[in-house]
Amino acid sequence: MKFRHGRALAAVAMAGSLMAIVLPAASPASAAGLTVSSFTSNYSAMFSSTIASVVKKIPGWKANDAGTKLAIGVILPDEVTSTRYVEFDAPDLATAFTDAGLSTSEYNIQNAQGSDATEITDAQAMIADGAKVLLMDPLDSTTGAAIEKAAHKAGVKVIDYDRLTLGGSRQYYVSFNNVEVGTLIGQGMTSCLKSWKVAKPVIYVMYGATTDNNATLFGEGYNAVLKKAGFSPGEGAKSTANTINESTGTWTPSVALTDFQGAYSAHPSIDAVVTPNDENAAPIISYLQSKGVKPKKIPFTGQDATLTGFQNILSGYQCGTVYKPIWLEAQAAATLAFYLAAGKTPPMSLVNGTTADTGKTPSVAVPSVLLTPSWVTPATIQSTVIKDGVINPVALCTSQKPTVAGYSAPTYAQDCKTYGVS
Repeated sequence: MKFRHGRALAAVAMAGSLMAIVLPAASPASAAGLTVSSFTSNYSAMFSSTIASVVKKIPGWKANDAGTKLAIGVILPDEVTSTRYVEFDAPDLATAFTDAGLSTSEYNIQNAQGSDATEITDAQAMIADGAKVLLMDPLDSTTGAAIEKAAHKAGVKVIDYDRLTLGGSRQYYVSFNNVEVGTLIGQGMTSCLKSWKVAKPVIYVMYGATTDNNATLFGEGYNAVLKKAGFSPGEGAKSTANTINESTGTWTPSVALTDFQGAYSAHPSIDAVVTPNDENAAPIISYLQSKGVKPKKIPFTGQDATLTGFQNILSGYQCGTVYKPIWLEAQAAATLAFYLAAGKTPPMSLVNGTTADTGKTPSVAVPSVLLTPSWVTPATIQSTVIKDGVINPVALCTSQKPTVAGYSAPTYAQDCKTYGVS
């Protein structure tokens, strides 16, 4: 199987900068019947017809003639809190744009590198270059709201991508159902506690950054599951007999490690960790491996379906990860951008929900495209992320394992064989 991101990564370079989702190949859809199920992991089936016809209506677009004016600007937040922005979002968005007929001069994908000032500067530059639409994943709501205010003043439409800007003025929001993401994390942990036979678990519950509305929603999801199972999450720094709560939250892996080390030193009985993504879990798992912790002793959770996450899953240090098909999110966001750039209203069959902007009083219902995540374990790696071309099985199975107690092989090849990953 050809790894899916090769062509998309080249396009970025040219530009400069519940249940498993198994979508059937779609025949060309009419705009009225366009839904998230219209998108496929090979892109071409849908974009060659319906969306291409919308793109042709974007002012300044010329068929078979590379445009010279920017139509759509994209700003991603950073490269540290999640590798997804580099590995998936940027190349997947580039593929969606180019497959629909845009030249590399008609879209611009940038990464704010974790800097509010850079995110604002990138937005200002795209507005000055004549962008008709900004597709933005805000570092925080204050930055996002400032960008959206400037865009509104300039007549530029904005789509919140993945994170909602609280108190913002965007036209649409595209993301996964983030409470469901958290619910899957919580269910993954409770299931793993049983299968790994953790008899009397003491769970350390961690959270994403407090400035990220998604982190709040993730926590809402897994806290509800854990409370139902008899734990006491979501109580700040308060500790109970079976729950240790992180007092703050972070998306920075090194900070997550420091937080865990402090908690583990004070509470050496911790034998399960709810981590909100693969990146925060990874350095903590490495730390525990250096202490001689063997596989299937301290379960971890995650999301973002990263290569490192799957290595930890295969080798028995992480229970699973929430898979959010970024190729699906990218196509949905690109489609909204095409409609807005062309001055058209997206079909309501695509805009399948609303999301409350609680940063406004009263709260505002933001028209949204909400996608469905799934929980992936070793047994479902092949049928999900390998099938979709998101993870390269060669890279996964031939990677070198760290030298730690409990490993009996130098690579993940035997683990891959055990779970049918190829």
